[in-house]
Amino acid sequence: MKSLFVADLQPDQPVTSTFLVSAKEILQTREGKPYLRLELSDRTGSIETRMWDGFDAVIQTIGRDDIVKVQGRAETYRNRLQLKLDKLRKADPAEVDPRDYFPHSPEEIDRLYRELSAIAGSIGNPYLRQLVESLVNDPAISERLKLAPAAKTMHHAYRGGLVEHVVSLCGLCRLVSGHYGKEVDLDLLLTGAILHDVGKIDELEYTRETGYSTDGRLLGHILLGLERIRRAMDSIEGFPAPLARVVEHLIASHHGHLEFGSPCLPAIREAVLLHYLDDLDSKMGALRASLESPSAEPEWTERNPALARQILRLDRYLKTSPAAAEPSTASLFDPAPKFKR
Repeated sequence: MKSLFVADLQPDQPVTSTFLVSAKEILQTREGKPYLRLELSDRTGSIETRMWDGFDAVIQTIGRDDIVKVQGRAETYRNRLQLKLDKLRKADPAEVDPRDYFPHSPEEIDRLYRELSAIAGSIGNPYLRQLVESLVNDPAISERLKLAPAAKTMHHAYRGGLVEHVVSLCGLCRLVSGHYGKEVDLDLLLTGAILHDVGKIDELEYTRETGYSTDGRLLGHILLGLERIRRAMDSIEGFPAPLARVVEHLIASHHGHLEFGSPCLPAIREAVLLHYLDDLDSKMGALRASLESPSAEPEWTERNPALARQILRLDRYLKTSPAAAEPSTASLFDPAPKFKR
């Protein structure tokens, strides 16, 4: 296992470690001298990298998605940390543990998936329960759901992020349903929460670094998810046509705005709730990632693209050092508290 990660790097620090090549290109200085630009990454983040000399001998032996061993120094340039390399080579297989290079959920994914299966089994409507269980419990789908990120960059953008996001979203659905009571069809809301991003398993490539598949580029995860869900509903004898259309509406409208990729606007209570709860969990995931990432300013994160702003590190700003909280043992599937209206 590598001992030095991107998140550990400090200005003026000597660096000898291995990283994943996320981007590679040959550029030129203003004087016309070629230099090598790399983006190097691991499971903790990525860093801009330059190699000014001595790269001719190795440039053809490495490419994007290769893991390389480097020697150099971390430097600050225009208030941003970057690497300046002296040596570079392709890493030997014995030097590589794939878990070091690809961000992954801090949660135990098999435990989360058992929780997801339990939530699916709790759905009271027999048609909706059969639909959700047919997808969640399909081994060909479940293994991909366990591995998939929820997005390429914006939120939960790491292995296992999709399951983490979906289970968290189900917890929000239960809380909100407890608040609004009989106004909300919890079975329908949970169905939408569990299935809204199922198309991500086809939209994204995540065997190595996360990217978009050809199907994902052509259709996107909403249409890909609808294809899967329609096939599953068609295989369930007697699935009511109006209920099928409502499920499709939940999936099609969950981005909430036409300009955000939904072909229609949420037109039922559960679709409106699904959109806002999905957006809330996505934004909180994006915010959490920023707060856990290194930044040039001690009290502020780097600009968060999902939120279009920097985030204040409140604990540092208030200059407090509270004792680390005990990790919660509560399950996201625990019954939601009841709220008085």
